[in-house]
Amino acid sequence: MTLAVSVPEELSARVPVEQRGPGLDRDAVRLLVSRGTEVSHHAFAELPRLLRAGDLLVVNTSPTLAAAVDGHVGHARVVVHFSTRGDDGRWVVELREPDGKGTTRARTRGPAGSEVRLPGGVRLVLEEPVSACGERLWWARAAGAGVLGMLREHGRPIRYSYTERDQPLSVYQTVFALPSADGSGSAEMPSAARPFTARLVAELVSRGVQFAPITLHTGVASQEAHEPPYPERFSVPEASARLINAVRAGDGRVVAVGTTAVRAVESAVGPDGVVRARAGWTDLVVTPERGVRVVDGLLTGLHEPEASHLLMLEAIAGRAAIDRGYDEALRGLYLWHEFGDVHLLLPEEDPHTEHCSSNCR
Repeated sequence: MTLAVSVPEELSARVPVEQRGPGLDRDAVRLLVSRGTEVSHHAFAELPRLLRAGDLLVVNTSPTLAAAVDGHVGHARVVVHFSTRGDDGRWVVELREPDGKGTTRARTRGPAGSEVRLPGGVRLVLEEPVSACGERLWWARAAGAGVLGMLREHGRPIRYSYTERDQPLSVYQTVFALPSADGSGSAEMPSAARPFTARLVAELVSRGVQFAPITLHTGVASQEAHEPPYPERFSVPEASARLINAVRAGDGRVVAVGTTAVRAVESAVGPDGVVRARAGWTDLVVTPERGVRVVDGLLTGLHEPEASHLLMLEAIAGRAAIDRGYDEALRGLYLWHEFGDVHLLLPEEDPHTEHCSSNCR
């Protein structure tokens, strides 16, 4: 599936919305709503009136790590993006070059055996590419002090060139983020949840919308290449599995907040359609052919279209809805990327079902 979309540079969200003017909070972004090919335009703060009592939001509790750190390979400066920690203690990493503007660009990879010197006495040895299809990501083994401690002391959030400046790690934490027992987290923020505030969550709960927490630790994305998603560690707890099944058995809708939530819950559903508690690694790629078995809708950010992301969106909403939504986002000058506006994909309305519209109070 391809979608020819060119995002003008001026539509990149360069700073978080709360830094764009006085009195703004995270929920001051715009919300594009697609119900099939029907599109409407809203403020994100209207979300409680766009959902119904009995609906369920599946949210990712993974915290964002300060996953970028400066290092050296020989005399050359590099920036290491730490992606995922394996069960054997190794890390998936991406080596990039400083671009002189505070961000990075792609770097020639390898070779195996290359050593990266990092702050705090940590030394990283590249062992093998993660995929036979390319050498962007490598399995690497660290010696010396622990990686997580080094990242806490010397790391910073991964930042891409469309952003204006470095931001504190707190800017990249969502309201749902919880510390993990082993210190693990996401290399990049599960950004679909960023516009939620504690106040908005309280309003949603007061209107009968429920929340099911899951965890999926995201790896690094790529600005130059669009590989299929790599395996990621996830957990769907027993309480959330039961809640999802109960909502699906009733009249509520299961709406995933972010593609990470889709990947997690769709990895925990059995052939019988029942979601069960599960934890481990998932290599699931959601496609239209596979379809979705759990989620009815999706809240997602606006990002340049790439294959796996679009395939998941098409599996949930259909190709026509995605085409129309992207066209409307560009026409309406919505802002893109992790600090930008968001897109809510809901099922088409049943004309025989009465419900409260967005104008209900």
